[in-house]
Amino acid sequence: MDVALGGTFDPVHDGHRALFERAFELGDVTVGLTSDELAPKTRHVDRYVRSFAERKRDLESELAPLADAADRDFEILELTEPTGIATEPRFDALVVSPETEATGERINEIREESGVDPLQIVVVDHVIADDGDVISSTRIVNGEIDEHGTMTPDRDGRPASR
Repeated sequence: MDVALGGTFDPVHDGHRALFERAFELGDVTVGLTSDELAPKTRHVDRYVRSFAERKRDLESELAPLADAADRDFEILELTEPTGIATEPRFDALVVSPETEATGERINEIREESGVDPLQIVVVDHVIADDGDVISSTRIVNGEIDEHGTMTPDRDGRPASR
């Protein structure tokens, strides 16, 4: 099975890792990584996003051991539009998070309009941080949590409060 997923992945965290693990359970994986131009447009907040080259390097480091463990292949392609690579006929499944499920449904509409079979949409639940909120790249960049959802200590060394 050929599996697609996409995102900005800046920085990679345990929520992303859950997506990757599920994708490799299903088959060979192609990750659409947002281009430098698209990345800021897909964020729901205004924050700096590292370059495509930096994000791709980190993503390759994350994916290689997962692919090896699952005996699967992977590739990373540049996304220049939100519906990206998943409209290509070669894919069988799309792995999404709950907030990107609607984009997956839109991709299936585009595929059907083009006479291409719809994708199996596989929704992977959010990974929850220690404080009960969702792990997100924005929360990591803001210093609230680390990539595993552990609360970041405040300046006095105490767990950060909300």
